[in-house]
Amino acid sequence: MDLADEQQVRAASRRVLDQAGRCDVLVHSAAAFDRADLTTVDLAIWRRVQAVNVESALLLAQAFVPGMAARGFGRIIFVVSDTIWAPPAADLLPYVTSKGALVALARTLAVAHGADGIAVTCVAPGLTATPAAQACLPAAAFEDVRARQALPRTLLPGDVAATVAFLASDGAAALTGQTLCTDGGLVMR
Repeated sequence: MDLADEQQVRAASRRVLDQAGRCDVLVHSAAAFDRADLTTVDLAIWRRVQAVNVESALLLAQAFVPGMAARGFGRIIFVVSDTIWAPPAADLLPYVTSKGALVALARTLAVAHGADGIAVTCVAPGLTATPAAQACLPAAAFEDVRARQALPRTLLPGDVAATVAFLASDGAAALTGQTLCTDGGLVMR
């Protein structure tokens, strides 16, 4: 589905509820990564990135929070980025801004729905050796980031998945409104 298309996102959430009957854990990990800086960004790029990265998360939360609240349990986890604390390039303006907006959305939803038993958190990965990242970045980029991390190792998709799994588990029952950086200690805040 196209996460930039409101109707497709709403239809997909209805399919989940029709087929599964409920959603207890929502993990939003999609991202549009269109690059543009202040002088080159146009509203079409800006709106597409915000639609995929922020608006789809909002629409999915709207669809699933009522059921979570009725059951008194839910986990919402947004995958953001450590770039919101240290933007690596000016042409990441739409992307970094969208990921910062997700952190704000998570904190607001955490306050609004904590009494309903819903925890809302974020995971902020660093540069991770996914097939997409490896296809568009040279090995030197990974080496540069690895050299600046407190834990000098290449981050793997499993590192992020393990953090997401923890946040969805009972072990994270007391966490909400927080962002965990899974970035090898590149950004310490």
